[in-house]
Amino acid sequence: MARKLGQVIRLSATDLHLLDGLVEGSYEVAHGEDIIKQGDTPRFVHLVLDGVVCRNKVLPNGDRAIVGLLLPGDLCDLHIAILGRMDHNISALSDCRIVDIPHRKVAEMTSNSRQLSMALWWATLVDEAILREWLVGLGRRRADRRAAHLLCEILARLEAVGRGQDRMVPLGHQQLADVLGITSVHLHRVLGVLKSRDLIAQQDRRILVTDMAGLRDYGQFDPDYLHQDDNLSPLAEWVLAG
Repeated sequence: MARKLGQVIRLSATDLHLLDGLVEGSYEVAHGEDIIKQGDTPRFVHLVLDGVVCRNKVLPNGDRAIVGLLLPGDLCDLHIAILGRMDHNISALSDCRIVDIPHRKVAEMTSNSRQLSMALWWATLVDEAILREWLVGLGRRRADRRAAHLLCEILARLEAVGRGQDRMVPLGHQQLADVLGITSVHLHRVLGVLKSRDLIAQQDRRILVTDMAGLRDYGQFDPDYLHQDDNLSPLAEWVLAG
């Protein structure tokens, strides 16, 4: 999380110490388990240390819509410290390692550090930017290009926190189909298109990106919406300057 938040905001030794103090212990969550459910009133914010987690809504007929991916370094439900009740589920798409952070600790941390408070605001705004990009993809991108775009996003986010250098996508085919909102049969055709262009390969039942530049081009992937550079607005710079 320190590496993620430090992408855009310079964190002091004191800030890093405050972050270290959040992680007092972790626990395992198995693939398919819910970390927190819609309607719950949690006392903790959840931090992903390892694995892939998703935000999802379950329809009355049992169908599940995945509306967000959470990767190592991501906080799952920071907004619940304010809203108080979950309006969606947080579930593990793989075996995960999670940390529970009491709301009180989050409040104390943001009160004691203007930099960390701004960094958490940045992380929340990036989550919203990702959701906007997904909405654009669902409405305007063909499934094969949407898949290419999603694979690029996942790897870009992993690389930002020191993961993903092997260019292996940490999702199985069914999970990927669920995220894209298509059937497994449709996904098979979509992956066939990407394989035929030598953009990806299959390795150990996972997708290996073999041509990152080509995949970015095919998916029309522009990482600007991830805001991984160190460009803050003049207002944010003024606030940090105190």
